Amino acid sequence: MKTTRRWGIAAGVILASVAVLYILLYMYEKPGGWSDRRMSQDLGLKETLQIPLGSSPEEAVRLFRESDSITVVHKETVGRGELVFLTRSGQQKGGDLQIEYVRKTWLGWKWVWGAGYGQGEAPSSAAMNYMRVPEIEQVSTPFPLVFGEVLDPAIQQIIVQQKEAGTDKSEAKLITTASGRTVWFAFQAATAGVPFEIEGLDQAGKIIATKIITDVRGNGTIEPPVHGSISE
Repeated sequence: MKTTRRWGIAAGVILASVAVLYILLYMYEKPGGWSDRRMSQDLGLKETLQIPLGSSPEEAVRLFRESDSITVVHKETVGRGELVFLTRSGQQKGGDLQIEYVRKTWLGWKWVWGAGYGQGEAPSSAAMNYMRVPEIEQVSTPFPLVFGEVLDPAIQQIIVQQKEAGTDKSEAKLITTASGRTVWFAFQAATAGVPFEIEGLDQAGKIIATKIITDVRGNGTIEPPVHGSISE
């Protein structure tokens, strides 16, 4: 009898602990909760963000952006979160690309940060386009990161390298989406800044497109180098 009572008390304590834990998690992660308040304060906002919870990374983005017109073209797992590549215009081709970082919580997926560009129709000479997302102070993200789309199929490799130090160098990952678009992204070290150079190379290692980036939040197109400006 005493043993049964002890088991009953233990079970009650466990259930109560689980309930308290769930309540604390909910208070932390709910829209406008402690997590959103902290992030809003870190960003210097006067009002608290109301970041909704989604059952999937895509839903988390749609709920936060309040848009059903987005098309996800690729997802990349990063730690406990995911990078979601998408277009907002519904176009399968063109200069419209956005990246969103969402993190996994005990209650679902939650949007953290994102950015994108819409450049319209790129010049016929453009070989690729790009955008840099800088590190967000006080907010845990996989940024800084440079991403974009390959427009010239001859480009098989993309290198991102700091110009001043010359040691911070990363190779981009290229992904061909289901629609045939080729998107790319490269992580940078937290200490990386500007200027840095983006190079697009063909299979033989010849430079197809190159550009020195001087804006920490820059975006644009990259064209082939002027003939004779790159040593063979």
